[in-house]
Amino acid sequence: MHNARSFDDCAYYCRRTASEIVEAMNGNRFREHDVIVARGLRRTYGDGKTTFEAVRGVDLRVAEGEVFALLGTNGAGKTSTLDMLEGLAAPSAGVIEVFGLDPRKDRAEVRAQVGIVLQSGGLPAELTVGETLEMWRGTCSNPTTTEAVLAQVNLTDRVDVRVGSLSGGEQRRVDLACALLGRPRLLFLDEPTTGLDPESRRATWRLLADLKAAGVTIVLTTHYLDEAEALADRIAIMHRGAVARTGTLREIVDGHPARIAFDHPGLPLPPLRDARVDAQARVTVSTDDLQGHLSELLDWARRNGLRLAGLEARAASLESVFLDIAEESAPQLIGATR
Repeated sequence: MHNARSFDDCAYYCRRTASEIVEAMNGNRFREHDVIVARGLRRTYGDGKTTFEAVRGVDLRVAEGEVFALLGTNGAGKTSTLDMLEGLAAPSAGVIEVFGLDPRKDRAEVRAQVGIVLQSGGLPAELTVGETLEMWRGTCSNPTTTEAVLAQVNLTDRVDVRVGSLSGGEQRRVDLACALLGRPRLLFLDEPTTGLDPESRRATWRLLADLKAAGVTIVLTTHYLDEAEALADRIAIMHRGAVARTGTLREIVDGHPARIAFDHPGLPLPPLRDARVDAQARVTVSTDDLQGHLSELLDWARRNGLRLAGLEARAASLESVFLDIAEESAPQLIGATR
């Protein structure tokens, strides 16, 4: 189990017996299908005179065995939310349940089942990869082997190399290996592929897909929107401390307009019913009927002997939704959390 804040904190994650875990699960505090439930989460910083509310009434549910991506615009409160879900920070208000337990009050029971990859690993640079993993392995009650996790993250040939001599991407894979040592049922991944080359990034995606297939629940944060699209069953996008969109990728994208863009040809444009047209030097058409309006424009151009220079047609995507949210002056709470 890997928690870069301290070795003692890591030990709290792992140094529990299997019987203690089973006892906690059988005490009617664990709900079978909801691994994480958060209601009305708030997180306020300040000294009483000056305060800042980073998280404002967030509700989230993460089901057993799913990959849940928590995305956020700059300063959205994503990191503060993640810290509370992990039990690393107490909410100013609201309720969190992880496996039906309070992640702070029931810290030992919860953390024995949780793996965490923090945004910054902070591993001892002077230890070798093998020594580092054996150190973390010694804190776990039911660990897998060092050899097994090295194979999972494709670092078997680096076992005798000092951590400080590894590339940034390799150190990131060691972080992930540490989190996997305790055979977690719930895995928090904060920017897990930052610094990885494309090949290693794809290999990590395959590993996470394998973990999901094995029943591991994964909460993922990432700045790579294609990563969220590829991996996540459901997505929540935070903006200004609140959840602005939540649902499956299709649910988030549905109802968001597609876009057609081209250089202005210098003639009056045809009327496009139910579309929003911004006719500057570069024409942008926002539409809920991409195929229909694109066909109209192409027919109009053909009849007038025009070529639409720089023509682009893009269906709604996670990126377009995310960018529109980032441009909003205030959050709009849309959609119900699961």
